[in-house]
Amino acid sequence: MASLHPMAPHDLPPFITPPGETDMMFVAVSVFFVVMVLVVGNLYLRLHALPERMAHRSNRAQFHVVAVLALIALLTHQTGFWIAALLLALVPIPDISTPVARIADALERLVRIAGAKEGALAAAARPPETPPPAIAMGDGTGARATAG
Repeated sequence: MASLHPMAPHDLPPFITPPGETDMMFVAVSVFFVVMVLVVGNLYLRLHALPERMAHRSNRAQFHVVAVLALIALLTHQTGFWIAALLLALVPIPDISTPVARIADALERLVRIAGAKEGALAAAARPPETPPPAIAMGDGTGARATAG
C-alpha cells in the first residue's frame, strides 16, 4: 500500500486491495457462495424427494400419486402439496384391486364349470334320438310314402 491518497485514512482494513491486484476476499466469498448454493440445492431436492422415497415400498398407484404431488409442490412452491404427498406416503393404502380381480377370476371359473356341468346334465337328460318310424305301404317293403 505504497501509494495512498493523502486524504485516505492510514489504518485501512486488510480486505481493501490496492488498485490492479486480485481481491482475494471476493474470490473466497464467490467460491463459498457457489458451494453453498450447490449444498442447499441438493438438500432442498432431497427434502422434496423424501415422500417419493418413503412411498417407493408401497403399491404402484400410491407411489405415482405421491410422485405427482411432490413434483407439483416442487414446481409451484406450495407446501400443501408436499405435506399431502408426505401424509399419503406415510399412510399405507390397502391393495383393493388384487383381491377383486382374484374374486372375478374365481367367479368366471365357477361359471365355466357350472355351464359345462349343466350342458352335460341336459345332454344326459335328453332321450337319444331315434329315426321316425316307416309308414307301411302294404307291399311289405316298409318304404315310406311320399307325397306327390
